[in-house]
Amino acid sequence: MTLEILTADGLAPMRHGFFTRKGGASSGVFTGLNCGYGSSDQREIVTINRARVAEALDLPPGQLTGVHQVHSADVVVADAPLSDPVRADGIVTNTPGFAISVLTADCQPVLFADQDAGVIGAAHAGWRGSLDGVLERTLDAMERLGAQREAISAVIGPSISQAAYEVGPEFFETFIAEDQGYARFFANGTGDRLHFDLPGFGLHRLRSAGVGNAEWTRHCTYADPDRFYSYRRTTHANEADYGRLIAAIRL
Repeated sequence: MTLEILTADGLAPMRHGFFTRKGGASSGVFTGLNCGYGSSDQREIVTINRARVAEALDLPPGQLTGVHQVHSADVVVADAPLSDPVRADGIVTNTPGFAISVLTADCQPVLFADQDAGVIGAAHAGWRGSLDGVLERTLDAMERLGAQREAISAVIGPSISQAAYEVGPEFFETFIAEDQGYARFFANGTGDRLHFDLPGFGLHRLRSAGVGNAEWTRHCTYADPDRFYSYRRTTHANEADYGRLIAAIRL
């Protein structure tokens, strides 16, 4: 099956993609393009899936790299594929010839590019990382490589939408403790439940940080099981595990 690759005009002409689960070799609950070694899927199958992603980006398998994601605001600069796992949630480079990537299953995959400066970035931005500043730190790291903030385009890929992201009052209080204005990213649900707008919050943080362009592809991971993995949907279905989507970009 052919891979399904979502792209954004804002990142052109950089080779990039938000890959859906279509076209992969995994089976069972992982059916499709599971690219996460952190899952309980067969490692050799995940390797096959990642090789297909690399090939789609015109690269050999060893030239697709990422970080060991821990829901932090840490960002690394790479001048070659990382040989050892680095605990971080953002990665940037100005070196051609390999792709940087992040894995998600409801959290925001964010790809960045300053075409003129030849600097790219990728960030895994869940609620914790977004609140702690992973998006801003990715922009900072890109600037240190020569990017101009107002020339950077940032695109949020498939993420859980507000309609599907139900949270409790303690979650709300965590955000309000940071900024009372963050209340606008919450909508009332049933009882004391609320619904959090993760992509809306991500766009706010990016635009407030001064990027030239910030957009969301408007795909909800929870609502479309045929195309996307979703941690929350898996939890609600009492499934044992879930696959990881990959988003990647290269110079």
